[in-house]
Amino acid sequence: MKTAVEQLADNLPFELKFLLMTEIEQAKEMEKQQIMAAWNNRAGFSEGGFLVYTDNRIAEDYYNETFKSE
Repeated sequence: MKTAVEQLADNLPFELKFLLMTEIEQAKEMEKQQIMAAWNNRAGFSEGGFLVYTDNRIAEDYYNETFKSE
């Protein structure tokens, strides 16, 4: 699965993608941090009466498994 930023970057003409390479990489990192924060917020809620421990390693594992499988 691709993120929205990855999909957008894939649809840009090569020349524009090359010109915006730094900005695209920054946007990808921001999007990754947002996805990980959303995962941590979801996992931090009570599941079955127990508060689930959250950890950025777990969020990063989720991100990598979901978006970096290509």
